[in-house]
Amino acid sequence: MESDSGVAVVTVPFPAQGHLNQLLHLSLLLASRGLPVHFAAPEPHLREVRARLHGWGGGGAADSLLLSTVRFRALEVPAHESPAPDPASPFPAHMLPLFEAFCSSARAPLGKLLDELSATHRRVVVLHDRMAAFAAGEAARLPNGEALGVHCLAASYNVGWADPGHALLRDHGLVFHPPDACATKEFVALAKRMGQERRRAPGAGMVVNTCRALEGEFLDVLAGIPSSDGPKLFAVGPLNPVLLPGAECLDWLDKQPPSSVLYVAFGTTSSLRQEQVRELAAALRDSGQRFIWVLRDADRADMRAEAAAESGARLSVAASELRDSMARGAGVVITGWAPQLEILAHGATAAFMSHCGWNSTVESLSHGKPILAWPMHSDQPWDAELVCKYLRAGVLVRPWEQRHDVAPAAAIREAIEKVMASDEGTEMRQRAAALGEAVRGAVAEGGSSRQDLEELVAYMTR
Repeated sequence: MESDSGVAVVTVPFPAQGHLNQLLHLSLLLASRGLPVHFAAPEPHLREVRARLHGWGGGGAADSLLLSTVRFRALEVPAHESPAPDPASPFPAHMLPLFEAFCSSARAPLGKLLDELSATHRRVVVLHDRMAAFAAGEAARLPNGEALGVHCLAASYNVGWADPGHALLRDHGLVFHPPDACATKEFVALAKRMGQERRRAPGAGMVVNTCRALEGEFLDVLAGIPSSDGPKLFAVGPLNPVLLPGAECLDWLDKQPPSSVLYVAFGTTSSLRQEQVRELAAALRDSGQRFIWVLRDADRADMRAEAAAESGARLSVAASELRDSMARGAGVVITGWAPQLEILAHGATAAFMSHCGWNSTVESLSHGKPILAWPMHSDQPWDAELVCKYLRAGVLVRPWEQRHDVAPAAAIREAIEKVMASDEGTEMRQRAAALGEAVRGAVAEGGSSRQDLEELVAYMTR
């Protein structure tokens, strides 16, 4: 498969769902513009990212046809431990064996793939997750290779990383929590190693999943900060679809009044303790609000099915607290994969209680839904700061300083009622709706993100 330009694109995600998801969306956008795109990841993650795709073609055969525009290439990773997630740990340390195996062993199979493509194409462009920066070194080996880093976090996160005391943060009262307070020392060490990889083999620039409507001031600052990824900066987000085809969603949601449902989900890397499940269930029950709650265990490193015993115990706790609510049709608990984009785009959905991963944050805001912020780890505390203090499109459910505590039902209920049933919440929903319009405008014809995407394609195919 070779385009007229003779350029092959290889996307290399970091093997965590939020990263895989963004790189697949980017791959589909580039493939839709006629570029041959190779999506390279460990086999279990290739399988899951395909199965979890939603929001593009309406599901089924349409999704299969869309996915056929991208060539999926398996990167062999040696056997590694895959322990069960630990609900007592905010950070997904159970994924570290996979992350280490991937970053140390995927280089060789990736290099083989790049050599193959280099021999048959005029240019090979590697778009790699910044946490898979070993790919930049492999691209630099090629006489016709080039790399760009894909930043899967908020652009503003890099501003905070570079200068936690920057005036833009101070003026808005934003607090940047240092990485070693938000992740394990082992993961921070891995991130630093990837930073060293980028400095050894600087690329052409960085692609960011954001837009000027959300982070314009931060993008201006970031453009002036020297980057190990290279000098160019392309803000092409949101990468997720913002105009969804059809209305394939939960039948239950279709029957609810407009802006009446709270969507609750905490991503793929964190599990809630049973005590926390009980308090959250009580808060949902006592708030009297309609809800959809995605209650599932975190992904395992090898993507095997979640531990049935533990997830069943959590579900049992939730069901006992919410029996009456669910009996009268006021709520739904989902224990598997949920079509998050369709739920957020639905007119019945009013707000999103979220861990504030950047994927979920952008998806919520691109559909104009405010966020009840409950950060768990990594960049999520920063995203919560950005949403609540800078964009003023959310409220904090649990302060980061209380991350090791069980948030009580009363505090959770107070946040729910503030967003769903107060004048302040009405104003917040209006701000989020206006942000959604601006974000959707960024990816429309003539929008800033559409222009950056076209410039990215033009640069790669020059």
